[in-house]
Amino acid sequence: MNPMFIVAIPIVLVIIGMVLNSTGLSFDQPPTSSEQDPAKRSAADADAYRRFFDVQRKQAVRRQARVGQYAWLLMAAIIGSFIWLYMYTVDKTSLATQIATVQTLPTEEGKETVLSITLKDGSNVKYLIKAPTAEMLSSKKDGPSKEKVSSYEMSQLRSAFNVGESPLSPGIAVKVAD
Repeated sequence: MNPMFIVAIPIVLVIIGMVLNSTGLSFDQPPTSSEQDPAKRSAADADAYRRFFDVQRKQAVRRQARVGQYAWLLMAAIIGSFIWLYMYTVDKTSLATQIATVQTLPTEEGKETVLSITLKDGSNVKYLIKAPTAEMLSSKKDGPSKEKVSSYEMSQLRSAFNVGESPLSPGIAVKVAD
């Protein structure tokens, strides 16, 4: 489903609600009495205004109930659309940036090494691995981590297979410069 539909659904619901809420509004006045006697005319007008007021109040109460129900529907649609849009975005960005293959390749001269990273979406990025400078070695915050992976974390990790000719040793640290 296209993410634009998820944004369009609440907007369409708002427009439908605005149209439904604007229908049925009446600004009519109750008919005036054709009675000639002022006392009877006043009583007839009061009775007509009371009936008109009761009808208007009943319609307003029904409208408020309908608008309240529609507001809950609209809030649920907006919350649902934002949750779906968030999940869609996370799914698309995390799937596209997952690493499928990490390889180290020699250069033609054989003096330097190239790190080749292939992502799940098929794109390939290559980095030239250079020797660290003295400035990088003196910086403690950017240096390699000395922490170990606990057995609890090990049980939750996914698997990767070493398909190279030599085993990978722990302690390899690569910092990607911009």
